[in-house]
Amino acid sequence: MKKLRWAMEGDFWELDVSTPRTLDGTARPVPANPLPLGLSRGTTLSRPKQIDFFQRFMFLPFVPSFSAQSNFTLQRVLTIPFSENWFATLLGQFNVSNFAQLVKKTEDFKSTWMQTLRDKSLYALGFSSEFLLTGDDTLLVNIDGYGHNSSSRKKAVFHHQFPHHNLTVEAVWPGLFVDESSNYWDVPFSMAVDLASLASDFGLSYHFTMHHNAGSPNQFEGHENASAVPAALLPGLSFKSAFSYKKNINFWRSTAQKLKMVQPYDIFLSDPHVSASAIIGAAVTAFVGDNSVKLKPQVEDDSIGVRGFHLHAPSIKSAFLSDIFASVAFTAQHGTFQRLFSDLSRFHARLDFPSGSKFLSGATRLAQDFIYSQQPNLETVQAVCPKVFVSVQQQIAGPFSFRVDSGVELDLKNRDIRANDSVFAIEYALQVLGSAKAVAWYSPKQKEFMIELRFFET
Repeated sequence: MKKLRWAMEGDFWELDVSTPRTLDGTARPVPANPLPLGLSRGTTLSRPKQIDFFQRFMFLPFVPSFSAQSNFTLQRVLTIPFSENWFATLLGQFNVSNFAQLVKKTEDFKSTWMQTLRDKSLYALGFSSEFLLTGDDTLLVNIDGYGHNSSSRKKAVFHHQFPHHNLTVEAVWPGLFVDESSNYWDVPFSMAVDLASLASDFGLSYHFTMHHNAGSPNQFEGHENASAVPAALLPGLSFKSAFSYKKNINFWRSTAQKLKMVQPYDIFLSDPHVSASAIIGAAVTAFVGDNSVKLKPQVEDDSIGVRGFHLHAPSIKSAFLSDIFASVAFTAQHGTFQRLFSDLSRFHARLDFPSGSKFLSGATRLAQDFIYSQQPNLETVQAVCPKVFVSVQQQIAGPFSFRVDSGVELDLKNRDIRANDSVFAIEYALQVLGSAKAVAWYSPKQKEFMIELRFFET
């Protein structure tokens, strides 16, 4: 499972998660309290468009993927251009692993393999239609059907681009979500409206989101475990607004001349530098419905006190939360990504403080312990520790590079430091497109493999 983080969206907002578990290829993170907003995302091509690109320009007749749920599958797409402003795609998926298992069970391979191919459980089919309504408006309608359980997924997405804002209206049934423990959830019906200012390298930005869920959430594909249903997925309405200010600092940027007449493999990775950035902001969230009932115990379930300012009115099933947040990032890059070897080494680290009130409360208690010469409580120290994310990228040869993204989890109680949700990837920079790449990634924790096409990502 790979989180899509795009340069134009900044570092803090949680974006859609890539997953091969559905034909659509994405899942949405469960909205936290009060962050992330849950619908904020970078600009990306739909899954059918990605596969169509691989077929046309990278000569891949089939695009492979793997997940613990469906094992090894192959995908191919057929594009139907009705007009310049309207086209449709048919995305077909064949489950190679299930086909091999069915063949092994048969005694006479030659006479039964054709019959095995008729088994509808081996296939999944998705129909997608995109309408370019105007130069600033697009409408995407998507219907996916799965033969192994005779289920379907439907989605409608409307995009409008204002001069300085992006508007997204999305309805999905059922909607696929993933929580912090990497559990997948199906919500029978989910609708969201997201208005976001255009992201920039510095300055003020803000997001507003309205989210509506209907129906009882269930574990994806009926996989039951002991985890409780996240409160944010329960039926109800939520309104969220966040404001943030970002500041970039360049400690060093190379002034050496680049190779003449040699285009970098990726223009966004062609400037050696050492820099840092900081984001600080505030978010407010209002809940109306069942999603507010279980909210109070979750907010108060903290050894150092309540996280953020909150009001809870169980009689009318409503709640209000507010908090501040911050993020600090450091980036160092060597090389201009022009030469065949050893011309790109990149390190990126980010420290996230999702709850400023929790951090300040813990810091205050640590200061009191220091003043009164008391032994600090490990839980208090843990509360002020940020969430750490690290990314390392190294050129292999030419446009190929190896990348590792991972969270770093510090467990003071058990005196342990471990990687969390690591992702390993091979990236192939598409030099002719300026800043685009084909990415083949694998997540050991989720046991997922996928090949994607991405733009403007660093």
